[in-house]
Amino acid sequence: MSKPKGFEKPAGVRDYLPFAVDKLRAIERRVLDCMAGWGYRQIMTPTMEYYDTVGVASSTSDQKLFKLLNNRGTTMVLRSDMTAPIARVVSSLLKEEPLPLRLSYHANVFRAIEEEAGREAEFFQTGVELVGDDSPDADAEVIALAVASLQAAGVKSFKIAVGHVGFLNGLLEDVVPGREDIQEALKDGLLHRDYVGYRETLAELSLSPQQRDELEGILRLRGGKEICGQALELSGNPLAQTSIRHLCQVWEALEDFGVAEHVMIDLTMIGDFSYYTGMTFEGYAAELGFPVCSGGRYDNLLQQFGRPAPATGFSLKTNRILDGVGGLASEPELPVLLQYDAPNRKRAFTEAERLRGEGRSVLMRRAEGPEDLLSAPESARKAGPLGASYGDILTFISF
Repeated sequence: MSKPKGFEKPAGVRDYLPFAVDKLRAIERRVLDCMAGWGYRQIMTPTMEYYDTVGVASSTSDQKLFKLLNNRGTTMVLRSDMTAPIARVVSSLLKEEPLPLRLSYHANVFRAIEEEAGREAEFFQTGVELVGDDSPDADAEVIALAVASLQAAGVKSFKIAVGHVGFLNGLLEDVVPGREDIQEALKDGLLHRDYVGYRETLAELSLSPQQRDELEGILRLRGGKEICGQALELSGNPLAQTSIRHLCQVWEALEDFGVAEHVMIDLTMIGDFSYYTGMTFEGYAAELGFPVCSGGRYDNLLQQFGRPAPATGFSLKTNRILDGVGGLASEPELPVLLQYDAPNRKRAFTEAERLRGEGRSVLMRRAEGPEDLLSAPESARKAGPLGASYGDILTFISF
């Protein structure tokens, strides 16, 4: 492998120029403010964690973790999500805090990728975790907050698809009991939206017409509140029935929250079935063909850190919103250019401090003579990769 050139950077990481940082910070501020309005307090965790704790508890597959050794030979990982680190904190530093806990975050996370895949190895997530409440209202709250957060981020047109892992688990256990290999193959088809592959797997099974109809029927369970009734008729399995009744209660709460118009039930949408234990959801923006947020219930994670508790949450895919959604315009105020000569330097500095105290941004420029002055805003606003450099001009001179 050739030595990288001085200007090169690793695959999957990027530089953020000021105009992109302005927009990213605007999204971050607005979304975190929105979350704070719902009672969620921000938390920060280390970029590095122990592999044997947070690494193995993460939902990220082992081959996608960035691993490194510290000076003692202990395997560390760069955090691949924020849910597992927050579970660690809730079970340690916050173990005496009463539940439920509402926590928010904005952080960069890291996942190893194939260089040719064109995906990012470092990206930003903004999200929440609601720990200690297993009610339908808690699930509805995080979905409603996801709606509010997307709106705060400037995403104008979107839809959130909500499913339930328990329904599919119950249906499969009813139709193909004990056949874990078949169950995993069918789940994998749904997880990757490979409905052709899903039907091909069904065709290879020795099933009765009724069993095949039941398993194909899940592909039609997408829509509004009416899907609840259809799902209850499709499977009589106790787990499937309990899961759908829970989802129906979530939908009723979403109606009361006033956000049901942004939500649809999609029982083919199961998220990462090795991680989620109940309700799961994804949000899609009209401009993009991939999720801009995802979340769900993960009731088994905290017990790995010694504090069993139900939990639910979501994260915004902040980079995707930054790059692919144009709804939130970031127009930073241009700084004032304050130009001066040597005799007026102290006066100019005093005026600059006054303006900065008012929240203005000020650039200082010493002029050596009349020919060195910038007298018109048009001459000052030099367009370039970073946009205009400054707006108003104040002049303190004696010549």
